[in-house]
Amino acid sequence: MAFDRREFLKGGSALALGALAAPALIGRAGAAEPIKLGSVLDTSGIFDAYGKPMDMAMRLAVDQINAGGGLLDRPVEVVAYDTQSDMALYTQYGQQLARRDKVDVVHGGILSASREAIRPTLRRAEILYFYNVLYEGGVCDRNLVVTGVTPAQQVEVLVPAAIERWGPKIYILAADYNYGQITARWMQKYAEEAGGEVVQTDFFPLDVSDFGSTIAKVQTAAPDIVVSALVGGAHLSFYRQWAAAGMKDKIPMASTTLGVGNEHKVLTPEEGNGILVAYNYSPQIESPVNSAFLEAWGEKYGDTALVNELGVSNYQGVQLWAEAVRQAGTVERMALIETIEGGMSIEGPGGTVAIDPKTHHAILDVHLMEFRDQKTEVLETFKQRPPIDTQTVCDLEANPDDNTQYEINI
Repeated sequence: MAFDRREFLKGGSALALGALAAPALIGRAGAAEPIKLGSVLDTSGIFDAYGKPMDMAMRLAVDQINAGGGLLDRPVEVVAYDTQSDMALYTQYGQQLARRDKVDVVHGGILSASREAIRPTLRRAEILYFYNVLYEGGVCDRNLVVTGVTPAQQVEVLVPAAIERWGPKIYILAADYNYGQITARWMQKYAEEAGGEVVQTDFFPLDVSDFGSTIAKVQTAAPDIVVSALVGGAHLSFYRQWAAAGMKDKIPMASTTLGVGNEHKVLTPEEGNGILVAYNYSPQIESPVNSAFLEAWGEKYGDTALVNELGVSNYQGVQLWAEAVRQAGTVERMALIETIEGGMSIEGPGGTVAIDPKTHHAILDVHLMEFRDQKTEVLETFKQRPPIDTQTVCDLEANPDDNTQYEINI
């Protein structure tokens, strides 16, 4: 997709679409039947820190598409539902999007449970589904496109860098569900390959917020590094308690999750400075595409405070779908799948986004970063990292009818 700064910024000052395409679209697109983009996200409830920026990013992308004349001379209409962070509503709204709204594509879901609540419905209804979130990897489904970073893509960068910087002994803290458990195993694999040693791994339910005894255990183990895959608002308490106990300047930390929901902006600089992370996106990336994206976001929403990894991943997913529609010349599902599998890519705020045809997962740039004064400062960029975790279990070229959520053996 060629980059044109003036075209990119067109949508930045357009009116918010709400649930409908902009009525001001003129010409053939204004009179044509709209293309329906379904969205189902947690824009309220306990996961709204993730869902709100994703919703905002999706609407910005649609604004820009419509400001450029829509797709195939048709406007794009958003049909969006707020699940209120209730998994049961994902099932309900997924069925509504398929059966009542008859959307052409769905972008949505945050937790793996929310993805699995709607993925079977969309597959049966033959509606292409984009899951634009970092997750544990392993889902093999030709009807699904994943644009978020997977554990091996980021852990392969993050853990060796932490070991080189601070030493080989690692203590892992992770959320006690599939993402945390699988990510912890990738952490151990890449630690051992880099000459490191995992001295302890502890798992925590998502509602745990008291880490006093855990901090004491870490002190006793005396690792060189703590590596965290903690998730959600309750787990954010760990970072505050770690700093309050005077540990932050004694044992450094890396994380595969901190910051994807802008948690580093909730922590004070004293609590967050120096923590090492690796993601596809940082507002501090220096590129014409990212500069234009931030300018367009600021024009639409007033400031860029809520821009984060998940929002940009959702934005890139919508733009990737739009480019597939342009190249295919249709919104028909199989034509889009074949176009995406044919090697197309876009330039997004996080870098080049391409899709691996064997897994339908994104090939992405991964940026090694550290928090500094509530910003993510880029230290090094690793270009076009493939989804090597999912590649170990999924080959849709050889098995196009596969429909499995694999647990990857590490």
